[in-house]
Parts: sequence; structure tokens; C-alpha cells
Amino acid sequence: MRKGDTFELVYPVTPEVRDGFRQVFRDANPLHTDRSFAQARGFEDEVMYGNILNGFISHFIGEALPVRNVIIHTQQIKFIKPFYCGDELLLKAEIGEAVESVHAFIFNFSFFNQQEIEIARGKVQIGLI
Repeated sequence: MRKGDTFELVYPVTPEVRDGFRQVFRDANPLHTDRSFAQARGFEDEVMYGNILNGFISHFIGEALPVRNVIIHTQQIKFIKPFYCGDELLLKAEIGEAVESVHAFIFNFSFFNQQEIEIARGKVQIGLI
């Protein structure tokens, strides 16, 4: 892996993803569980849990990179737009910095919905172990 390397993955936001998050973390906030509540506040539908994106980043780092011996050091994410069940999200990531002396890489990433609207962006630093 080198600075400038790019990666793209598609993550469908399925009912199973939503329901799994809801069940494991017991988050029943009506913004995420009640369509009428969400629509009354100006959203199209129930807003998906933003932290689902952290799970997609975990998958990307742990399963999609060409190396398996990695650990996340830090991660930050900025939520820009809501996303919904049924959306298909495109993760675009690029190695913005590679620090070979300590075997660390910093990825800049963005998630886009199927209308190519950016819904979140951030950085994740990983290390080789």
C-alpha cells in the first residue's frame, strides 16, 4: 500500500443492517424507528443510524485491504446528509499519508448515496501489526 492508492466499495443499507444495529445497541430513538416522526421533522423516512458507517469502515479496513494484519488507531467521521434503508452507499477511500517508519497509513474517505450525494466524510488511521 502506498500514498495515493484508492479503493471503492459498495455497501447496501438493508433492513438486516438496520435491524441488526437496532437490536444489538438497543437504540429505539423515534428518528430511527418511526417513519411519521422522522417525516414530521423534514426527513424522507426513518433516518439510518450514522454509526452504521463506522461498521462499514471497520469492514473496509479489516476485510477489503490487501493486507490483513491491521489495527485502527484513530477514526473520525463527519455526517453531512441523512441516509435511509434501501440506499446503496459507495465508499471512496484514498491513502492520504503513509508513514513507513511506524507502518501507519491515513485514509481519507467519503460515503456517497446512489444519487452521488456525499453523506459523510472522514479519516481513519491504521497501523500494521
